Amino acid sequence: MNQNFKVKVNDSFEFNFKDSDPNNLDVIKLSKSKLHLIKNNKSFNIKLKKLDFLNKEYILNVNSNNYTVKISNQLDQLIKEMGFSVGSSKKANDIKAPMPGLILNINVKIGQEVEENEPLIILEAMKMENTIGSPNNGIVKSIHVKSGETVEKGELMIELE
Repeated sequence: MNQNFKVKVNDSFEFNFKDSDPNNLDVIKLSKSKLHLIKNNKSFNIKLKKLDFLNKEYILNVNSNNYTVKISNQLDQLIKEMGFSVGSSKKANDIKAPMPGLILNINVKIGQEVEENEPLIILEAMKMENTIGSPNNGIVKSIHVKSGETVEKGELMIELE
């Protein structure tokens, strides 16, 4: 079954893709974060600069130009069409590591008030910096990691109240 995706670039351009479309591209994977693409006899060097799994948002550097790419699947699109926002009722208070990595920076202190999407931690994984933002408004209850420490996927990093 083909799944459809909507890809928005720089909040300006929208493209629709099927999950099988990337198979038709002439792509060479150079590393975990670098690709080389040839399309219509043009060469493109692509580097993944930043990724935000929670919000399905990526920053790509294509031939020295940065592009913010947002990807939504059919469920995301249906929820938006119904007038709901994804996760509007969520009240997650535990911020866990989405992947194994190294804590580069902790941007908050215990007792600090934070707003939704405010950057809490910078996590380096696969040689890329990932900003872990607050899932909602709250107050930092506890911090379970330190700068320079490594974390495993699912490990508790920060608790909010």
